[in-house]
Amino acid sequence: MTIIEQGGAAVPQAVPDLIKEATTQTFVKDVIEESKRQPVLIDFWAPWCGPCKQLTPILEKVVKGAKGKVKLVKMNIDEHPAIPGQMGIQSIPAVIAFVNGQPADGFLGALPEGQVADFIARITKDKLGGEAQDLLKIAEETLAAGNAAEAVELYAEILQEEPGSVPALAGLARAYVQTDALEQAKETLALVPEAKRNEAAVAAARSALEVAEQAKSVGPVGELEQQVAANPLDHQARFDLAVALSAAGKRQEAADHLLEIVKRDRKWTEDGARKQLVQFFEAWGPTDEATLNGRRKLSSILFS
Repeated sequence: MTIIEQGGAAVPQAVPDLIKEATTQTFVKDVIEESKRQPVLIDFWAPWCGPCKQLTPILEKVVKGAKGKVKLVKMNIDEHPAIPGQMGIQSIPAVIAFVNGQPADGFLGALPEGQVADFIARITKDKLGGEAQDLLKIAEETLAAGNAAEAVELYAEILQEEPGSVPALAGLARAYVQTDALEQAKETLALVPEAKRNEAAVAAARSALEVAEQAKSVGPVGELEQQVAANPLDHQARFDLAVALSAAGKRQEAADHLLEIVKRDRKWTEDGARKQLVQFFEAWGPTDEATLNGRRKLSSILFS
């Protein structure tokens, strides 16, 4: 075992083929491609981050204990800001699990060893039985196709068999949001155990709910479009239009309006347009086309 310096502290470096440092240039190879063989955790950290120093040894210990079922890739966001910027990482430590080339789950903050172990166990081995896992996949596909009412029934069926299934609870909350049943969505999210409320699926459902609630306070799309057409520099009208468009399912248009604000005035309301855009990305999910296109465009603006 060798010792490396991270943030001024000596940190044990585990077996090289299980744990490595990644750069912007090696991200695709080390994370995307490697996750097609087994799950890969990417740990976004920085030398000045105290909780990062607490989490890193725990991550390394649990990954080593998993005996090759998962790999760990660490990325210093100060040296390599492009990837975390594209993924909408706003606070660290942030750990994202990639499975089959896609983000699958994640958490924020320095969790204790037991919770990290539970997280890794979940991504390396399905907690749901085979039948429930198949039904979960069908529910996700049904929701993605826009059949939210049918998805509600499917998620509810899963929860009858597996009441503690966090993916099913998160999916049910998102389905409720799409059917405008916001109170039911809140009640569903309240059923998620406190220790699991930072998981990516739960955070996405929570963001979707927040965006839906925001849309209730803005004007009709047509009126807002007229305001923006009359005064393209009316950033508040453009911001409200983006929220309304997102609620109407016009995600790419919503993202483009927020990107326009970022391009014109990055500091407007303390970087409010970019923060709202990141919340959209979280609500829409990492593989949504509008999220992927929006992140590419945002990265081009921020790092050009």
